[in-house]
Amino acid sequence: MKLLSKGIFTGLAAVLIGMASLPAGAQANGTSDIYPDVPGNYYASEEITLLKQRGIVTAEADGDFHPDDTVTRGDAALWLSKAMKLKKPKALNAFSDVAATSPYAEAVNALQEQNVVQGNQGLYEPDAFLTREQMASLLVRAFQLQDNGIQAWLKDEAAIGQAHHDDVIKLKQHFVTEQMEFMPKDQVTRAQLVLFLYRVIKQKEELTQSSVSVDDILKLPEKAMLRLSPDGKTMVYLQPWENRMNLYIQKVGETESKRITSSKVENIHGLYWITNNIIVYTQDSGGTENTHIHAVHTDGSGDIDLTPYSNVKASLLDVLPAEKESDLELLVTMNKRDPKVSDVYRVKLSNGDTNMQVQNPGNVEGWITDNWGKVRAALAVDGAQTSLLYREDDNKAFSRLATFDANDTFIPVMFTFNDAQIYAVSNVGRDKEALVEFDPVSKQETKVVYANDEADLNDIVVSYKKKSILAVSYETDDMHVHYLDKEFEDLSKRIESKLQTPHWSLIGSPDKDSLLVVKYSDKSYGSYYLYDRKSDKLDKLADTTPAFDETKMADMQPISFQSRDGLTIHGYLTLPKGDPANKLPVVVNPHGGPWARDSWGYNMEVQLLAAQGYAVLQLNYRGSTGYGKAFLHAGDKQWGQTMQNDITDGVKWLIQRGTADPERIAIYGASYGGYATLAGMTFTPDLYAAGVDYVGPSNLLTFLHTLPPYWELGRQQMYQQVGDPVQDKKLLEQASPLLHVENIRSPLMIAHGVNDPRVNKAESDQMVAAMRKRDIDVPYMVKQNEGHGYQKLENVRDFYEALIHFLNQNVKNKKKSA
Repeated sequence: MKLLSKGIFTGLAAVLIGMASLPAGAQANGTSDIYPDVPGNYYASEEITLLKQRGIVTAEADGDFHPDDTVTRGDAALWLSKAMKLKKPKALNAFSDVAATSPYAEAVNALQEQNVVQGNQGLYEPDAFLTREQMASLLVRAFQLQDNGIQAWLKDEAAIGQAHHDDVIKLKQHFVTEQMEFMPKDQVTRAQLVLFLYRVIKQKEELTQSSVSVDDILKLPEKAMLRLSPDGKTMVYLQPWENRMNLYIQKVGETESKRITSSKVENIHGLYWITNNIIVYTQDSGGTENTHIHAVHTDGSGDIDLTPYSNVKASLLDVLPAEKESDLELLVTMNKRDPKVSDVYRVKLSNGDTNMQVQNPGNVEGWITDNWGKVRAALAVDGAQTSLLYREDDNKAFSRLATFDANDTFIPVMFTFNDAQIYAVSNVGRDKEALVEFDPVSKQETKVVYANDEADLNDIVVSYKKKSILAVSYETDDMHVHYLDKEFEDLSKRIESKLQTPHWSLIGSPDKDSLLVVKYSDKSYGSYYLYDRKSDKLDKLADTTPAFDETKMADMQPISFQSRDGLTIHGYLTLPKGDPANKLPVVVNPHGGPWARDSWGYNMEVQLLAAQGYAVLQLNYRGSTGYGKAFLHAGDKQWGQTMQNDITDGVKWLIQRGTADPERIAIYGASYGGYATLAGMTFTPDLYAAGVDYVGPSNLLTFLHTLPPYWELGRQQMYQQVGDPVQDKKLLEQASPLLHVENIRSPLMIAHGVNDPRVNKAESDQMVAAMRKRDIDVPYMVKQNEGHGYQKLENVRDFYEALIHFLNQNVKNKKKSA
């Protein structure tokens, strides 16, 4: 009996498991368990079942659903009012042809009070059949679908009635329909309305019912870029106002703050204390990256644009010493005279008076000042080579000290504390970038301050009080610090012990009695603390996002694997919290640059996708920075080739581990990551279920032809690392996704900003045009007053909501492979 009981139980379990794999409400014999006339294999059976379970749709009088019958306006009102969970209306007399005793009365009048239905000359016509364009207007008004900037494509757009045109387009923008012909005058069946209604409901739930809502993750930081005044008594930070990041001032130890800027159009991006009373901040216009430098007093007065020039990019180089605050001048670099290169200007802090200090000879890409603000060194570009220029003082001409090969990096950072030598980051004669001293007299490297065999140098900590470098950092799978000063090491260990994490960094000078530090993690933007050296006390100043529940965020784990040709590729894998790491939907997220890298830490996009149930794979493919010269230049002229192979190999590694469902893998990236998306969709079309290209180039020849003017000095380096349009034309054509659109087999979404100075919007235009020429639809989001990535909250939200809907529809909600 015991064996028999066990056998019966096992068999029952197998039946239950088998039924669980079917859509909710469907039985194994293919017939719905709710409506006899809706078979389990009917195209909308699952949606009909689910809406029935929610009490939204009902059967006809005979008990059947009649899915292929035309739906009436009355039934549409009933279903819609239930889906919206509307309360009883205040009155039942909105329409003369819907009596108070009508079964539709409450629904129609409730919808009218919400301005969802309007009727025609006082009539609702509840028994009339609903057309597809009327359905569009009902759904758009009911669920408040807004224009999100996606340029929808409908072949029969001209047939849509004027009153319904915008609403039909909004359905397409929000992926409620993906048809290229909408057939606006056709009547809607009951099953079709269920399908459309279910999609809208599901999309709304996707944004709110994940482990962390989209609004939570996209919410602007409450306090960001916090900085202490020189005397340590006041802090300035960025905080949202009118959905834009503005400057706020707060006394240390107090809770009351004051807003001192009022920008409603653009976010403020950077800020610097000049004195205890004056702050400089930076801001661009419409994503053009033509940054302006502003100054404002801590009481909010005297807000002035110090660089009020059109189509000019300005950067703060240094602050010149002065006895009186009113005499202070900034050294600012601007491409005001020549859009291709930046000269150095003296700018009066009080009124913006501007005078040329050093004119660019035509090949300088960076200027270096000494400890007194004198411009005494520069990095010049000569083709693919770079040279170090130097002069002893302002009255002498620059001379060339050294020239470096195209594959070598030499970046002058600052003068030594006696202004006699130059600290530089250099990999000349070695693979990894090290901190060195360079002697202008002997014209050679005289000392290696620090070198690491594993990784390039990342940053340095400078003490002007001790006149020494206190520490350096480098990054492998995580950030590491090497201490050059025992006292600073002991201090750092005390702070680390109090924070109970190694993940923190110092902001500002290490020489103050009060030190500003920020603690960070992979689950939040972090928190700011003030450490008092004398009392050995640590006080929290602010959380960047205090409402964040870090316990709901996913872990970012370092990973590595071997590429097909034997290189070790590093990266990070984030798995959705709480889900088994087996057959998951995956988003491969290649970084931009490509001469950059992904790092461990909080990544809003990664957490957003993980909250939706995706595993996120980030790869530092060859050509990424931080891993040395050989690894960086292994990516030269390898766009779409071995660089792309590294990404492909990472996906296959994830499949072989069993983590990824091979049928549910997407690729999404921005800038070079957008290019990698297009390359993945064209060169390995069977690997990806969908792709999202965000401000990526599509044709390497046209991309290289439209570089911004201030990149002109780097053109030869681009040719070396991407390809020469003349000598490598065939190579670039082979690597250009635009020229291989016929290979694309999976859904693709594209987004771009009109003012993008780095990757011209035409790169996306031509890709979309080529796809549509082949009768393949591409959701294409375009935003005005944005550039190389969206910055304004409303546009950011539009993009990520569309990203989620697109991926969920085409990737996550696909049938899981066996």
